[in-house]
Amino acid sequence: MKHIFTILLFIGIIQSTNAQRPPGGGGRGGWDPSQMPDIEIKGQVLDEATQEGLEFATIAIYSKKDSSVTGGAITDMEGKFVVKTKPGKLYAVVEFLGYEKQVVDPIPIDREKMKSGDRSVDLGTIVLNASGVLMEEVEIRAEKSETQFSLDKKVFNVGKDLANKGGTAEEILDNVPSVTVDVEGNVSLRGREGVRILIDGKPSGLTTGETSSLRQIPANMIDKVEVITNPSARYEAEGMAGIINVVLKKDKRSGFNGSFDVTGGLPAVAGLGANLNYRKGKINWFANYGLNYQRGPGGGSLFRETQLGDAIQYLDQNRDMERGGLNNTFRFGMDYYFKEKESLTGAFQYRFSDEDNFATMTYKDYLGTPSNLIQSSIRTDDEIEEESALQYSLNYRKEFSNREHTLNASIQYEDELETEGSTLIEDVTDVKTNSVSQINQRSNNSEGTKTWLFQVDYVKPLGKKDHKYELGARTTLREVSNDYLVEEQNAEGEWFNLEGLSNDFLYDEKIYAAYGQYGNRFGKFSFQVGLRAEYTDIKTELLQTNEENYIDTLNFFPSVFLNYEFKEGNSLQTSYSRRVRRPGFWELNPFFTFSDRRNFFSGNPNLKPEFTDSYEINYLRFWDKATFSGGIYYRHTKGVIQRLKTFRVDTLYVPEVEQLLIDTIIVTGVTQPENLTTADDFGFDFNISYSGIKWLRLDWNLNMFRSITDGTNFDSSFEADTYTWTSRLTSRITFWKDANLQIRGNYRAPRETTQGKRKSILSVDLGVSKDFLPSKNLTATISVRDLFNSRKRRYEVFGPNFYEEGDFQWRARMASLTLSYRVNQKKKWGRKGGGGYPGGGDSGGF
Repeated sequence: MKHIFTILLFIGIIQSTNAQRPPGGGGRGGWDPSQMPDIEIKGQVLDEATQEGLEFATIAIYSKKDSSVTGGAITDMEGKFVVKTKPGKLYAVVEFLGYEKQVVDPIPIDREKMKSGDRSVDLGTIVLNASGVLMEEVEIRAEKSETQFSLDKKVFNVGKDLANKGGTAEEILDNVPSVTVDVEGNVSLRGREGVRILIDGKPSGLTTGETSSLRQIPANMIDKVEVITNPSARYEAEGMAGIINVVLKKDKRSGFNGSFDVTGGLPAVAGLGANLNYRKGKINWFANYGLNYQRGPGGGSLFRETQLGDAIQYLDQNRDMERGGLNNTFRFGMDYYFKEKESLTGAFQYRFSDEDNFATMTYKDYLGTPSNLIQSSIRTDDEIEEESALQYSLNYRKEFSNREHTLNASIQYEDELETEGSTLIEDVTDVKTNSVSQINQRSNNSEGTKTWLFQVDYVKPLGKKDHKYELGARTTLREVSNDYLVEEQNAEGEWFNLEGLSNDFLYDEKIYAAYGQYGNRFGKFSFQVGLRAEYTDIKTELLQTNEENYIDTLNFFPSVFLNYEFKEGNSLQTSYSRRVRRPGFWELNPFFTFSDRRNFFSGNPNLKPEFTDSYEINYLRFWDKATFSGGIYYRHTKGVIQRLKTFRVDTLYVPEVEQLLIDTIIVTGVTQPENLTTADDFGFDFNISYSGIKWLRLDWNLNMFRSITDGTNFDSSFEADTYTWTSRLTSRITFWKDANLQIRGNYRAPRETTQGKRKSILSVDLGVSKDFLPSKNLTATISVRDLFNSRKRRYEVFGPNFYEEGDFQWRARMASLTLSYRVNQKKKWGRKGGGGYPGGGDSGGF
């Protein structure tokens, strides 16, 4: 009944809003209505050869009195424009890259017509001819900023980041301001995990499941990354630390255009990529393809000492591994435009990966002193991993009287399958007897996920554009099944199950949500208030033991935003929102990983959601050649989820042992998530962009915060009060015609935890690019990620009777060469100077 109700609500809103459509249409000039211009100038820009509309042509209105700009606009998909400006003696200049400009002088203004109340001027069709000037003679005045700032989000434009050429989504996120990705692929925003990662504004098989899925998204498919630190009620409440939205490439210009990438590098890096668009009349076809092969070394070390009675036992462990394989991602879709402001988009996405990973672990056990070796082992893990995912989506969008009055409705379905198989061989040497014994084990894991998403969002202005309300509903249905089997071979060569490690796990998640928002403006002051309700129904079941757990709750998530604009380009915002982080499938699944026999990782089926109250004050300032964005934030989290390490005693593999002795036991670390009492984060986050020197651009981000964690509910010693910070500085230097050098430095300061300390990480990325061919359509980029091979996780963990320190590196330094060729694409224009636009585009409701 819940499903039927959701679908009926979905259809009902569409029908009701269709019935409300007012007659006529509105312009797409994007002009701020708060300026309240006196007259409206409209027209259409066409290509002389094809007679089709030119999208993104620029129209500037000038005063003949002093040649000052009085208004401007950019054409829409059909080449139409509307400019609002003050009346007077005016002329217009129409320009488009690669075309000869047209001047309309003077603009005919009929004063008698104006007096009668008709304050519009129609310039009719303006035809542009393709320019015969070679491309190298065309000066691009300003390119799109790498990072754009607004009060509610930061937009990171991937195309300008040289260090990410030939890389993956994980490496892109690790270079976004305020975002960090550790060597295990866990994403943090402003120092806290629990980030909601979306693709094109919606959950995707590319980001669900293990965070390592981000390594399977080629960088060439990504257009930009949006970071929203304090989302409003419009967005789903999931994501305690905020939302990161990865926007894939898609174009809407007429005709055919696209880009092709070829990448090669060391160690073992190769890739092919294509992004294609074809627009003809009412149909726009788009396709993306990424083929990525990476294989490289990694590894780490660990030293542990444990007090066992009167004796101390030591473990010296080393891990060497080689990971990687082939990843394919294909996306295909079509936009169909019923009318200028009404469209339907269908898309299909397929991902397949095939990896072969091999790891060697060496264990040395000592008793009493670090020199008294009692046992050594060499364990190998030969793993084959295959993943596939299918995604189908359908999205309907309708604009009514203007671009602010909209309806968006979407349906999405995903089907994912992942299989892993490991062959584990361990040779154990007993120093006392000098005997060598072999342990043969194997593990198989099969996981399947099916997800449905239904969503509708409706925005309605009331009078003026800034006076509006929003309504929406959303349903997600997700089923995950996991079959995990671990076996060992006995002396007779027979395989048997290892108890406590094998199980079948089922995860069933249903989330029903609805929200409403209202906003208004009074002069320089504006506000927005919203409320979101989410009903969560989650069931987990262990089939072999018949253990069941439930999460069945109704929660409300309010949000409040207050804005004050001192003057254009100088704004202040205060905001509040309530967020939730629900335990994911892997956090609830209690099975133990089995690759490393001395360090197990498992989920916790008793884990509860954590809830966060988030407060922010953000200030934004634009200058001609610089942008400053700064924020002060406070987050209070109840039931905070953290991975904690405990230890258990196991028996060493020693032949013919008749009794348990101190020198025949080992300590195994078990890491699993737990709910702690509270966490409080206080901090400030600064972003500065500067382009005041023609050949230099600088982007600097600094996030400093204090984090207080209370885990005394789990253990009386589990408390942490730490001051720490992260910083990132990117400089782009134009040292030669059509050539750029980019250097980025990343630093993460040490941080105290409830059980120890994470040590600092300093790394440097380097990139160089150069345009070739007379058309400048070919670009070569050489990039080196982690130039000094220093991006390693270093840590200490300690307690009353143990101490552990270690390091781990997922992937070593990588260098690559990428060749990019563009077809009917020019480098993007943007705001002159380094500011970027104070808002950017919205990818729709999340």
